[in-house]
Amino acid sequence: MLPGHGLAMLRTRVCELFAIEHPILNAPMGGGDAPAELAAAVSEAGGLGMIGGTTIGGVDWLVEQIRIARELTDRPFGVGFISHFPQTSLLMEAALAAGVRIVAHSFADPAPFMPAARDAGARVLCQVRTVADAQRAAAAGVDVVTAQGTEAGGHTGHVSTLPLVPRVVDAVAPTPVIAAGGIADGRGIAAALMLGAEGVWLGTRFLTTSESGVSDRYKARVIEATGDDTVLTDVFDIVAGRPWPEGVSGRAIRNRFSQRWVGHEDELRAWAAEHGDEHRALGPDAEVDEQAIWAGEAAGFVTEMTSAGEVVHSLVAQADAVLRERAALVLRG
Repeated sequence: MLPGHGLAMLRTRVCELFAIEHPILNAPMGGGDAPAELAAAVSEAGGLGMIGGTTIGGVDWLVEQIRIARELTDRPFGVGFISHFPQTSLLMEAALAAGVRIVAHSFADPAPFMPAARDAGARVLCQVRTVADAQRAAAAGVDVVTAQGTEAGGHTGHVSTLPLVPRVVDAVAPTPVIAAGGIADGRGIAAALMLGAEGVWLGTRFLTTSESGVSDRYKARVIEATGDDTVLTDVFDIVAGRPWPEGVSGRAIRNRFSQRWVGHEDELRAWAAEHGDEHRALGPDAEVDEQAIWAGEAAGFVTEMTSAGEVVHSLVAQADAVLRERAALVLRG
């Protein structure tokens, strides 16, 4: 048990690498969904908190978030980027200059970002959706590869977590791998560890925490939803005018907008050319019906609003119980 926590100890190479107690990371979701408060709370609970560094606030917002996180915790935390967006190098330089020594990249080749990270002595994670991208990231010299299955919320690929993770583990060994996509309870963590992952990266599970940056309407919709209520689609990106790399779409909770346009993407492109600006200007009252509620198939496990610290503690306790009890049940000798 951990002193003062009453929790079992799940120790992997990721824990040693980042000097954390539990191999649990919150996904560095974009758009302010993973602000300083969430990252600090996850880190304080023994995981690795991640600030979503790619937002409309730019460098000033990110530097302020790093300052706030440092006031809230003296434990390690990191910053993650949507790395095919044009400001990524500038944002990463700002994070490194502010003293951040853990950075994560997604949706792009990490190689161009490695020299600056290494010069600063930073650890680098790279999230991937295919084995080929995992091999590219490992060849670039990243410290950890995050294998994200299509069950994940937000932007993701088309291969499921269960077959993707062990293939990535084999392809990039000895580089540690973190599993993402569809993991929201201790059973999912235990399964990921048995697949060879060294930790887990969770987004949907942290959306409804008090420290999450999404609105209460957004949180309530996630709580109401189940895994059957999500759709992998490009419609929200089409209307937003935001291109993503080939093979990447967005998983969101079905709503009025997706029901109207999924399967009619060409018509949507024509409509967005004329009405995109007014759609993007819709106020908060239209959020859950007309804008993307990014959440994954693990939404069915999210049933209440709680704190991020409570989430981490419950996940660790559940995973420990599953690993111990299931082993005793299935291993006979």
